[in-house]
Amino acid sequence: MKEQMTPRIESYGSLLHTYVRPYWRRAAALLLLLLGGAGLTLLSPRILAAFIDAVFGGASENTLRLGALFLAIALTNQAITVVTDYLGTDIGLRATNRLRTDLMLHCLRLDMDFHSSTTPGVLIERIDGDVGKLNQFLSNFAVLLIKNVLLIGGALIAISVIDWRAGLALSGFVVIALGALELSRRSAIPRVRVERETSAQLFGVVEERLAGIEDMQANGGAAYVMRRFVEQSRLWARASIIAHVYGASSWQIANLVYTLGLTLTLGLIVWLVRGGAITIGAAYALYRYVELMRWPINQIGRQVQDLQQAGAALLRLRELFVLESRIHDTGTVILPPAAVDVMLRDVSFTYPDAETSGEAPAGRAMIQELSFHLPAGRVLGLLGRTGSGKTTLTRLLLRFYTPNCGQICLDGSALHDIALPSLRERVGLVTQDVSIFNASVRANLSLFDPAIPDERMVAALADVELSDWFRSLPHGLDTVLPPGGGMSGGQAQLLAVARVLLKDPGLVILDEASSRLDPATEQHLEHALRRLFQGRTVIIIAHRLQTVQRADAILILEQGRCVEWGQRAALAADPDSRFAQLMRVGMEDALA
Repeated sequence: MKEQMTPRIESYGSLLHTYVRPYWRRAAALLLLLLGGAGLTLLSPRILAAFIDAVFGGASENTLRLGALFLAIALTNQAITVVTDYLGTDIGLRATNRLRTDLMLHCLRLDMDFHSSTTPGVLIERIDGDVGKLNQFLSNFAVLLIKNVLLIGGALIAISVIDWRAGLALSGFVVIALGALELSRRSAIPRVRVERETSAQLFGVVEERLAGIEDMQANGGAAYVMRRFVEQSRLWARASIIAHVYGASSWQIANLVYTLGLTLTLGLIVWLVRGGAITIGAAYALYRYVELMRWPINQIGRQVQDLQQAGAALLRLRELFVLESRIHDTGTVILPPAAVDVMLRDVSFTYPDAETSGEAPAGRAMIQELSFHLPAGRVLGLLGRTGSGKTTLTRLLLRFYTPNCGQICLDGSALHDIALPSLRERVGLVTQDVSIFNASVRANLSLFDPAIPDERMVAALADVELSDWFRSLPHGLDTVLPPGGGMSGGQAQLLAVARVLLKDPGLVILDEASSRLDPATEQHLEHALRRLFQGRTVIIIAHRLQTVQRADAILILEQGRCVEWGQRAALAADPDSRFAQLMRVGMEDALA
């Protein structure tokens, strides 16, 4: 259990190897500069010692040369420090940007089970907050650790050269200090991890509540929001205090060790000078070397806190990286650019316990032994009350989830045999909730595909009768839409239909696509739908009778089961059919 809570040193080495290796030339240059800088820093006390001995010996020429050499070393060291700081920051940012990219891509590949049970705020904290902590480790800690270890090691060697007894005594203190710092690191990481988790949960609360700001303000939910925010803030504050106390212990240990080492050195210097074992210059050099170790030891103490943060972040990122999607892209079949034949054979599906679908509680069977065949180029009207499994069926067709049993086939191929990119390319979806990005109109239409020419986009906007809206934009396709789109609900819905026209799929799913349109705007959609339906297979999920007038066949679901299936005209003509009953009483009322 302890091994899981505290990352091994090898884990940090693996991180450096994976993400710093592409920049090995920069890293090699950095290492050489660090070695040179450490060497010059260690040389300075020897020059000062020689300077002091020269002054006491009356050698004025030597003092000038030694003074000039000391000044040149100091200036060179400052230049090396500037370059090493730049290289360290550059390598750290490059490496963590690669890590952040890999993490983002990994999250995008995870299935809907994960995204339904993880708030965006938690993911933001993982991708940005935790990776940011690793950036401090890569850009600052690794660089400074190498430099400080070189300085401490070099200082101990220099002290041992002057007097082996002083070197042996101080080496013992350093070993004890490093052991104490490692124990401090191991004890602090679990507390830092808890602090990072509570921070992520706080981000999740903020994101979730701000996403529903309209409902909260309209329905007087501000008091509840503030209570949840304060409760989570208290948890985060308590965890932060505990993590800080444990983290600060490493810095206190470093200070204590240095104080003891300095006391011992001063006593040795007095004893050695009185015994005539060393000169005044050598005594000063001993003091300077011990004083030189003050900064590295204190820095290492503070760096252990960064290492604790990095260790906790590394554990949390590893937990995310080991997650695997239940949807595996092992298919090789490529769907042809034509209308798609849809076949379901005894399909049943239940949402995992960790998620609620938005239609029914988790664990409830949403689709039960469903079978039907929709020939290519035909239009299916899919009806049913809320929670009957309509939206679940569309998620299965897009392979957001895999059926528990049964088989779904497109053009005769099982979904798991179809390559996911081909499936997502050949199936278009328009939902009630349209995502409008804070990007240009061009990017929103093409979904960031640069291969789609501007002429096609303008034509698609004309097909959905958004030409007047388009002409009112100040910069045409280059106009940047504000967060939320700055569009009415109807305009956003029409824009979503234009996206599908540009995608040119073989199967189109309209999931309550016209539910937000007023009658006038719905008329604008009629021309686009006529074009959209030509040469394509279409599934329409609707509550309105007018929406399914185009359907060739009707499928009515109740609790995930098919309770009626047949040709729309035949069902409408049969007074005993459920569809005919819906027409008589009004679909909007019956399916509410």
